[in-house]
Amino acid sequence: MTNGPAIPLVPCCPENGSGNLMPLLLVIIVLLAGHIVFREFKKRKGKPGMKNFKNLAIIVAVVVAAGLVFALKHNQAQSSESAPPAVAEVAPASAPATSATETPAALPRLVDLGADKCIPCKQMAPILEDMKTAYAGQLEVEFIDVWKNPDAGGSYGIRIIPTQVFFDASGKELFRHEGFYGKEDMLAKWKELGVDLQPAPAP
Repeated sequence: MTNGPAIPLVPCCPENGSGNLMPLLLVIIVLLAGHIVFREFKKRKGKPGMKNFKNLAIIVAVVVAAGLVFALKHNQAQSSESAPPAVAEVAPASAPATSATETPAALPRLVDLGADKCIPCKQMAPILEDMKTAYAGQLEVEFIDVWKNPDAGGSYGIRIIPTQVFFDASGKELFRHEGFYGKEDMLAKWKELGVDLQPAPAP
């Protein structure tokens, strides 16, 4: 069972709750101070010492403006800190790619062991070529010259040439014949062994 992409756990409430209240309290204090200054300004209007009070009012106004700016920036900083982290998109794992070319299935095999200068072997040559062409994709046909390659003859344990050896698709020997072997006889033997060879359709 495969797990999906991890989802970060975001707290349901801000971790720093007191930090969010601080700007609000500062705004309330600044507004309250502004209100008091404005009320005193109305009371002292036209009275002695008004000039000094105006200077004080300007200072308070500057402080009020600075407080509002500080509160606004602080609130923005808190918002950015409490924002949930971005979740990187994880592409789903793709299935393993399959090979475009598949290994061809094994075929039954006919091995003819002979020699180029052997008379019955020469008679076998056109038959083998015809079968290789007519049953391509159904049967593998191989000729081994044991005079040029004597080790091959020994590995197959032949006594005379030509000798035809029949193998199934797994490589197991099914039958062998010694001497000349006609095409029709070989096809009949293959059918008897459970391999029904059908000639390829003419182009």
